[in-house]
Amino acid sequence: MIEESRDAIGRIFRQEYGRSLAMLIGLFGDIDVAEDAVQEAYALALDKWPTDGLPPNPGGWITTTARNRAIDRLRRRTRERYLLGEAALLAGDGPPQEGGDMSDDRLKLIFTCCHPALAAETQVALTLRLLGGLSTEQVARSFLVAEPAMAQRLVRAKRKIKAARIPYRTPAVHELPDRLPPVLAVIYLIYTTGHSGPEEPGLCGEAIRLARLLAALMPDEPEVSGLLALLLLIESRRAARTRPDGSLAVLGEQDRDRWDRGLIEEGHAIVRRCLARDRPGPYQLQAAINAVHADAAAAADTDWSQIVALYDHLYALTPTPVVALNRAIAIGEAHGPATALALIDRLEAELGQYYPFHAARADLLRRLNRYSEAAAAYQRAAALAPPGAERDFLHHGGRTPRP
Repeated sequence: MIEESRDAIGRIFRQEYGRSLAMLIGLFGDIDVAEDAVQEAYALALDKWPTDGLPPNPGGWITTTARNRAIDRLRRRTRERYLLGEAALLAGDGPPQEGGDMSDDRLKLIFTCCHPALAAETQVALTLRLLGGLSTEQVARSFLVAEPAMAQRLVRAKRKIKAARIPYRTPAVHELPDRLPPVLAVIYLIYTTGHSGPEEPGLCGEAIRLARLLAALMPDEPEVSGLLALLLLIESRRAARTRPDGSLAVLGEQDRDRWDRGLIEEGHAIVRRCLARDRPGPYQLQAAINAVHADAAAAADTDWSQIVALYDHLYALTPTPVVALNRAIAIGEAHGPATALALIDRLEAELGQYYPFHAARADLLRRLNRYSEAAAAYQRAAALAPPGAERDFLHHGGRTPRP
């Protein structure tokens, strides 16, 4: 008998949620039915697995159980008999292949959620909720809005998909360009959510897998390639982000021998191909910034002037507060902390609930020897940050001294 904690089962569920949900939406064409069925499968797993032990294929078990629960539910609803017929035809006589390649289902779900009938922010939020299996609270945090407001937004989006009969399919070739910006944003946010939240270990790999699928589907779109390069270059530093004791190592203090040279070379090759196309976009520019970091043998060798120039270009294309913050941080490395602090302080009204804003401000104040203000900023950042090594780092006031 295998004892599994509720936390361990929860982690498995979060990893498999998007895969199972995409499969069921494909079968039944109804988001609410699919969500309820997957939640019922999770409740059954919490009841059975601690005593029965893990099934050989937990993901397949969740999908099969959820599918059967959905069919049972539809069978009881005479008003939805037509859906049952469709489901039976689509499902066939046997169970779905457990653990099989469902990548098309997940990509279809992204394109369904990113339908132009939905507002851009809603497209991204709904996909994060359904595909990434993120809680409404996590999605709300990504958008810097309150949880109740995000919950209402998600409910309205699902109603609209149902009322407008938005199809669950990959769009035709001529429809792809219009759907592309929110699709790229979704994949990037899936990655960044996994990158900042230790409770979501599978999200980063899933985002890279989806980016590779999309790059194969749309090889002539440079921003797709740019996104893939960006994720590969960030991912190359994963092993060096934490020390053996689990504490955070910020970029300037990482052991660069632990960076994944294979991912860096792949990312560099894609960036070079993007440069040759000469159609720069936001993801390509961010990939180029990360390529400059990867070029430096040591933190002191980083070409900050080149990074500032790339951020200038990026800000011209996407003048968002977050880009302005990152540009100011780069300026601080190139021209000193006082210049950067003046730029960052202008962003407080827009980024006051964004923990990287307070973390960056704290670091600059510390470098200016304004220690009491730095301590307050670190605590403000820690209070807003998600649980994990980064929050611990902020709680300790960025404990590693700067050289």
